[in-house]
Amino acid sequence: MQRLNYHHLMYFWRIAREGGLVPAGKILRLSPQTLSGQVRAFEEVVGQKLFVRRGRRLALTDAGRIAFQYADDIFSLGAELEDILHRGALHRPQRLEVGLVEALPKMFAQALLEPLTKSDPPVVVACREGTLTDLSAKLAAHTIDVVLADEPLPHGASIRAFNHLLGETSVTFFASPALELPSTRFPAVLDGVPFLMPFAGSPLRRQLDAYFARHHVTPHIVAEIEDSALVKNFGRMALGVFCAPSIVATAISTMFDVRPIGATDEIVERFYAISAERRVKHPSIAFMLETSHELFT
Repeated sequence: MQRLNYHHLMYFWRIAREGGLVPAGKILRLSPQTLSGQVRAFEEVVGQKLFVRRGRRLALTDAGRIAFQYADDIFSLGAELEDILHRGALHRPQRLEVGLVEALPKMFAQALLEPLTKSDPPVVVACREGTLTDLSAKLAAHTIDVVLADEPLPHGASIRAFNHLLGETSVTFFASPALELPSTRFPAVLDGVPFLMPFAGSPLRRQLDAYFARHHVTPHIVAEIEDSALVKNFGRMALGVFCAPSIVATAISTMFDVRPIGATDEIVERFYAISAERRVKHPSIAFMLETSHELFT
């Protein structure tokens, strides 16, 4: 492959960012015909179609989306470098791109990432949410640095990545004081009460189903929710009982005005950092792995 022409890359990036040849041409002061020729030359160099025409507009191909993500990083860093040099700064801030699996408890993620923002120098933490599959693809494309998840990437996955266990915790069950519950002991108190369940197929849901079966209780499932923050907000509204990691039980009680009604170590939640490296070299990820153990002691 020929050496990458950054002028071609910039034209491609601007077209993709502005949504077409005409708006990009107005900014670059070039005709649409000239830009079209530059894109064709760039596609010949990289050996991939980057745009496909859909009606009157240009849409990115899969290769185009990957190229745009890299170009966006390159030109964002270039603008950052220019700003730093103009300001005479000696060091640019470190940045960590983090993928958060939707079911991951947000309070745990906050506790895990907060030390990075208070480090010296502080780290700019950029968080994106998604499914484990989607975030793993972004990890493979190097658009994020690490994925935080409540389950490991399974063996035999199509991408090369490595699971790092952050820690494990029991779970605590919570209810709003406004929610009327039977006077029976835990876990019998859960029988027949409104319950906010994780989505079917999630690690926590599988454990909850088995736990209820062992103890012969059948909660009344009023909602199945993937987003952990939404679960807590529904719980605060007295829509049902919910469970969360015991390591953040005190914070949950305070923030959401709910009370613990019982806990069990028969259900264990495990949390993972998934990286593209077996031996982590990224300093911010290494720092996070080191400090994470303090959350579980």
